[in-house]
Amino acid sequence: MEKFTCSELKEALKGIVEVGKDRVKVLDEQKVRDELIDRLVYTAVFGDEKEKACCRWLIRALALELDIVPASIHDLYVNGMAKEELGRWFTVPAMNIRGMTYDVMRQIFKIAVQEDMGAFILEIAKSEIGYTDQRPAEYTACTLAAAIKEGYRGPVFIQGDHFQFNAKKYAEDPEKELEAIKALTKEAIEADFYNIDIDPSTLVDYSKETLKEQQYHNYVNTAKMTAFIREIEPEGVTISVGGEIGHIGGKNSTPEEFEAFMEGYLEELKKLGDFAGISKISVQTGTEHGGVPLPDGSIAKVKLDFSVLEKIGEVARKKYSMAGAVQHGASTLPDELFHKFPEVKTAEIHLATGFQNIIYDHLPEDFKQEIYNWLKTELKNEWKEGWTEEQFIYKTRKKAFGKFKKEFWDLPADVKEKIMESLEKKFRFLFEQLGVYGTKEVVEKYVKPVKIYKERPY
Repeated sequence: MEKFTCSELKEALKGIVEVGKDRVKVLDEQKVRDELIDRLVYTAVFGDEKEKACCRWLIRALALELDIVPASIHDLYVNGMAKEELGRWFTVPAMNIRGMTYDVMRQIFKIAVQEDMGAFILEIAKSEIGYTDQRPAEYTACTLAAAIKEGYRGPVFIQGDHFQFNAKKYAEDPEKELEAIKALTKEAIEADFYNIDIDPSTLVDYSKETLKEQQYHNYVNTAKMTAFIREIEPEGVTISVGGEIGHIGGKNSTPEEFEAFMEGYLEELKKLGDFAGISKISVQTGTEHGGVPLPDGSIAKVKLDFSVLEKIGEVARKKYSMAGAVQHGASTLPDELFHKFPEVKTAEIHLATGFQNIIYDHLPEDFKQEIYNWLKTELKNEWKEGWTEEQFIYKTRKKAFGKFKKEFWDLPADVKEKIMESLEKKFRFLFEQLGVYGTKEVVEKYVKPVKIYKERPY
């Protein structure tokens, strides 16, 4: 794939797109999809700074013109799910796409078009933004470009996942760590992330005597971040803000912990102003991000407590008008468990490593070994005592997506085809199990996205 230079781009748009000051007019949508969008998104990722800015703006303007609109899922959660007025329950999949982002997202939007699906989220975590080398503006460009390519229409939910406080840095300088999370959040919102999951659950202190004391730094900072988001969110948009009470990989959450957190959170938020609160709560049910690799590289079986999701979700809806509980670290769970999430009225489920594993399963052996050799050289300090090589590689290979980003994008067509076929099969299975086929109508009933135009950069 060749990227556009600015002069080539100007020539390529003739007869296809008219460019105005803050918006565009599409003259030939088919040519946008067939001739323009692949190179536009490639340049938005791999161009120089001016080329990136031009292409990212153009992708966004094209999306708005084609009624593909970045949106918040807040109203679906607090009006539809919280009141249990959906007709039937479904669990919203939130998918972290770490590599081959445009191609992978195309599979999701293709299914969405074919199956009238509207309830799905595309997200990237704070840590992933770093190690996959995907800043929010780039991630949004890939998301909207994939929607354009596949002919999708409607709201698009882009989410900042695990905007997590570093406990060590917070202990050293709480205000500095809070400001760092604010800076990332501001960058994300400016890049059309209208769904933000705040995560100070790393600050929960189980040594304290009462549940409320244990959750203190968690609820105080969740309230501060909620107020900050409300102050900077675009006019007409109520960003969906998520909270978290159980750090994933720790002990299982309880309804009592949740109520202690909410009591403190609502008190703190009230002090800061009359702001809409969080719309969902992430909890710990016994999973760990990416699963736990065994010495042979296989994944340990997890005992997941669905009653945590059910009980906390019920309290969230009945007492606090929230959508319910959110399950993290789920993509490596056994297939036979996924139908249970809608059964216990789980609001949202986060999926990441399982998709990454499918990509690695289909890589050419020479490329895979190049990556693994790089990991063993560059990340050897992350090799924990007692780990086998298989465990080390499984836990660290996610960090190769940034270093080898271009190589992943430029994989041969036949390799890409096999990867995408496997991913599409996995996505279809998950979407069916979670009940999100046919959700476009209910999403459009509750979500009224606002088109926000921005002046072109050059």
